[in-house]
Amino acid sequence: MRFGEDFIEELKSRVKPSDVIGRTVKLRRQGREFAGLSPFNKEKTPSFFVNDEKGFYHCFSSGKHGDVISWFQETEGLSFTEAVERLAGEAGMAMPAPDPEAAQKAQRQKGLVEWMEEAGRFYAAELGRVRGRHARHYLENRGLDEDACAQFGMGYAPASHTALKDYLLQKGANPAALVEAGLLIAPDGGGAPYDRFRDRVMFPIHDARRRLVGFGGRALSADAKAKYLNSPETPLFHKGRTLYHYPEARTAVRAAGAGGLIVAEGYMDVIALARAGIEHAVAPLGTALTEDQLRLLWQAGPDPILCFDGDKAGQRAAHRALDRALPLLEPGRTLKFAFLPSGLDPDDMVRQRGRGAMEDVLREARTLVDVVWERERDLVPLDTPESRAGLKKRLRDVSAEIANKEVASFYTSEFYARIDALFRRAPRRTSGRAPTRAFPSSDLRKIAKKSGAGLAEQRFLLAQIIAYPQILVDADETFANMPLGDEVLIRLQAAILEHWLASQTVDRESLRRHLTHKGFVDDLRELERRTIPVPEQSETDRVARWLQTAQNLIGRSGLADEQAARVKQLLDGLKRGDQSSLRALGASQMSTELREDDESGI
Repeated sequence: MRFGEDFIEELKSRVKPSDVIGRTVKLRRQGREFAGLSPFNKEKTPSFFVNDEKGFYHCFSSGKHGDVISWFQETEGLSFTEAVERLAGEAGMAMPAPDPEAAQKAQRQKGLVEWMEEAGRFYAAELGRVRGRHARHYLENRGLDEDACAQFGMGYAPASHTALKDYLLQKGANPAALVEAGLLIAPDGGGAPYDRFRDRVMFPIHDARRRLVGFGGRALSADAKAKYLNSPETPLFHKGRTLYHYPEARTAVRAAGAGGLIVAEGYMDVIALARAGIEHAVAPLGTALTEDQLRLLWQAGPDPILCFDGDKAGQRAAHRALDRALPLLEPGRTLKFAFLPSGLDPDDMVRQRGRGAMEDVLREARTLVDVVWERERDLVPLDTPESRAGLKKRLRDVSAEIANKEVASFYTSEFYARIDALFRRAPRRTSGRAPTRAFPSSDLRKIAKKSGAGLAEQRFLLAQIIAYPQILVDADETFANMPLGDEVLIRLQAAILEHWLASQTVDRESLRRHLTHKGFVDDLRELERRTIPVPEQSETDRVARWLQTAQNLIGRSGLADEQAARVKQLLDGLKRGDQSSLRALGASQMSTELREDDESGI
């Protein structure tokens, strides 16, 4: 809707910014302005100011600036029209009607919303009646009690063909209006309309303006043709432009301090997350995310997290979503992807493993650029010049999909850097060759178990590498040959080395994402729980302590004397601060290994 300048100026003149903003930000008058702590950043000294005379707010810590309309857009994710409607209601101003037809349409929609709300009350009442007992039993088995059903407005549509119709006609409804609202179905061949939803658990769906515009119904009969059934497209309800639980989640995301909404697959996932205290979750309505739904997500926060199953189907769904999002990316507007353990959805995750496990998955959410890179990298083996050139072309095509040229340019640069790291590893290895094991992993395992090497030391060494991957710059050979007596630690060691070899730079975040993708979420948490933290150290001291611990472990494990001596040389060189000798040592060690390989015929 377009608004005249006179209307907007009159609206602003009736509303004081300090009154509106002061509801959520504690303001104190300072001369002609009001001051408070920034609502956008955590701070101890006020840097947020509101000026009623000039009609604006300004936050020096974040650089955000605007008026009362942009305040609602910024803090609640409202569109411009929604913010104007909110302010007009508070100011007692009637919204302008562009033309008579629009006014009539608005009035008709208002009437349809009223019948939708009446239907919602009918379904909620039916859930508590005798014929709704099997619906209550289904919900109880899903962990939802009476209070939860009331919180989310859930209900039950009786198996009768005319139960809702009879109720609403008694209230004065017109059958044609109920058909238009999607509550009734008019037979193609003529005849009396009948109830669309029958013998289903009902979920009310609200639009961004909090109007009840549609329903989702979960079948209770095993013979139902569709397990889930949504309202059809109506003047109120547009499936591709609506998200379940959106108005509530849009408000909750601000309170949670999250970067964006969480997108789950279905109604029960959203409800389970909200019940666990993760209230900023939404769900599309049975289809892949649309462009309109993505824009809704970005109105609420710059980096929403899409949750998918960790299996092949989940990866395909993630790829469809990122392909849809690529053309729409802009500075400060992206997506993240959280992959759940295979076979678990958010509802299962929360009920079986608790909120903490779900939060761990969300914390490990991967960036869009990571997901698209891995998709293209793993599409075919990269063992020929042609396949490598194909990777480069596919990544160029991905960047070309991004309409914003600035974002596209950064994606291109990032992809080229990763390609260089993947195909030209020598510059970042001190020795020019990947670390090799002096002994097979099976022998290391036998040696570690036989010698009784302490698991506490092994966990410490793994935990330090995960927390400070830069240790590998000087110690990757030692790490590769480190004896471990636990199967989980051995698999972690292999996964870390895999990432170390495939990446140009390995930081803590990228390493944890890699390990999470490999299925080590629970193992990482257990490793951290059982590892005693150490005081903060300089990088040199940290590497020295790591090498000293590794030397002790190797010495007790019965490895060859030259392996223990090799670590001692590294440690002595590090203590002297002789970085050049360390590099030379690495090269000489590799030359020795190459000669040994040649002599053994490998």
